[in-house]
This record gives sequence, C-alpha cells and structure tokens, in this order.
Amino acid sequence: MKVGLFDHLERSEDRALARQFDERLDFIQEADEAGFYCLHIAEHHASPLNMVPVPGLWLSAVARATRRIRLGPLVYLLPLYSPLRLAEEICILDHLSKGRLEVGVGRGVSPFELAFHKIRHDESREIFKDAFECLKAALSGDEFSYESARYSYKKVPMPLRPLQQPQPPFWYGSSNEEGSTWAGEHGLHFTTNGPVDRAMINIDAFKAALALRGGPSQPKSGFPGDTAIGLLRHIVVADTDAEARRIAKPALEHHTASLNWIRKRHGVQTGDLTTRLNVHRGETFESWDDLGMVVAGSPLTVLAKLKEQAAFAGINYLIAYMFFGNMQLNDAQRSLRLFVNEVMPELEKL
Repeated sequence: MKVGLFDHLERSEDRALARQFDERLDFIQEADEAGFYCLHIAEHHASPLNMVPVPGLWLSAVARATRRIRLGPLVYLLPLYSPLRLAEEICILDHLSKGRLEVGVGRGVSPFELAFHKIRHDESREIFKDAFECLKAALSGDEFSYESARYSYKKVPMPLRPLQQPQPPFWYGSSNEEGSTWAGEHGLHFTTNGPVDRAMINIDAFKAALALRGGPSQPKSGFPGDTAIGLLRHIVVADTDAEARRIAKPALEHHTASLNWIRKRHGVQTGDLTTRLNVHRGETFESWDDLGMVVAGSPLTVLAKLKEQAAFAGINYLIAYMFFGNMQLNDAQRSLRLFVNEVMPELEKL
C-alpha cells in the first residue's frame, strides 16, 4: 500500500497566513524526503476552510520546493473553469513539476460555493460531465474541437502539451455510490472518506464499475490492479495515546468548525450526517473518533487501527491528513516523523 497526503490548508487565526504558507512548505518538503506518494490539495471558495482556492497557483510553488512527491488538486471544481484555460494550467503544472501532476476532478460538494459562481448545484453534475469530456479533448493533441450545449471550440491550437503523455492521470473523490460508479465507469483513480462502512460501499461500487469497464484508463503499475483506490483519514501520532488525543482534539474541532462555517453562515443546522451527500458534519473529536475518521494515538495504536480499516475497506492507498485545523508545526512534524519511522513502513507491506 502507498501513502499520500491531503490538505485543505485552512485558516488558523493564531498566525499570519504568510507564516502558514511557509510552515506548509516546510512540512511538505519533509514529507517529500520521507517518500510520500502524492500531495492532494482541496479546492474551496469563500470559506476559511481553504486558503488556496486557486490550487494550481499553490502547487506551482510546491512543485519548485519538492523533488519526488507527486502533486494534484483533489479536486479541480470543473463547473467553475473554462476547459481550455484549465487544460493550459494543467500543462504548465505538469512541466513545472517534471511530470508529477495528478489531476483530481469533481463538481463541488458545497451548493453555497457553487452559487457564488452562479452554478446551480442540481445542475452541477451534468456540467461537470460535459466539462470533463471537453477537458480530455483539450489535452488530447496539438489541436482540438468540441461541441456541446455549454462549450464550443473549433480547431483550437494547443502548443502547450502536458509532459506526461497522453495526459496526466485523472482522479475522482466521492462520498456516494453514484459518483463512485461514474469514476469506475471512466477508469479514473479513486478516493473516498467518511465512516468505514460507508467508505466500503463507495469502494465496492467503484470496483464493480471498474471491473465492467475492464480496467483503468491510465494504469498505475505501482498499485495492485493498476488502479489507486484510496481512503482519507485524519491522523495524529504521538508517543502515547493520551498525548496524541491532546493534540488531535483541538485541531480536529477547529477543522470541523471550518468545515461547517459556510453552512452555518447560511443558517443550516449541523446534523450528524447530511443524507444527500453522506458527509459527516459532527463537530466533536469524539464523534469523528467513534466513526474511525480520525486516528490518533501512539504508533502501535495508529498502525493497528489503520491496518484494520485498510483490510475492511479493501484499499491500496491511504491518504493521510496530518496537518489540519490550528495544529502547531512542531506537533505536525513530530507526528509525521513518528508516522514515517514506525507506521508507514508496516503499511507499505500490506
């Protein structure tokens, strides 16, 4: 099993944003040297949840500060982009990173954020599908044409081409069976989150659709079945379980406040689950811990819990969210080093 990183890079008011950027670069450089597979970055708008709402800009800085770790938005919100402009950005990033780009795509989980961009959430899935086909066409050759109700391109020259040929790998993250099935049907690499039983349902839907398709569109030889199948978990490692929980609880609860911030601003009450999206919105560390969505403890505790979840869900890729909320850099680095030295080598044997 391979291990990657995830980040929203949310706002932490106890330090300047420029300092947060510097701290993240220090953290990512250490993860790069430690052999993490990929850094995945979220895209959110008009919310303290995400201080890098232009992921390509942030990843261009990360690309020049790292050597080995692969890089990718998880996800680009395709309904918000011109497919031509995004294709050009992808090409630039692929060259800046020396061919390390992994392109996550999606429609956007927040109806409020989409509405700021004049996109109706109930139309966003169809817009996404159209935009995805257009983006693939734009990345497919030296010239492209595409015609639909939303997009019209005729013989557009593409002097910018990606370094990875025919194009960088595509990824999709989903919290529901419909999106998971679509990802499998199109042969994308896949990630999910949420409680492990819900995650398993999504993974099973993805695997079934992928099997009917016959395999991934862009095989990855380093993964069993040539396809990355991932699960995201918030992870904190310390010398003892008590110390890990001491660090994790305030950081996780700062993070849940960021997750719920835009919904509360619009008067939506925080429930346990939003049924339509299958997204856990509980505000306490304990609620996340009970569902196995945050894993905090000593190296032995963390390893045991992650091995159990990996076996149950049937994944070959763990996406570790290790620097979140208002966590301090020294705590995140200590957690990273313990994870790298005492947990990751055992996970990579699975």
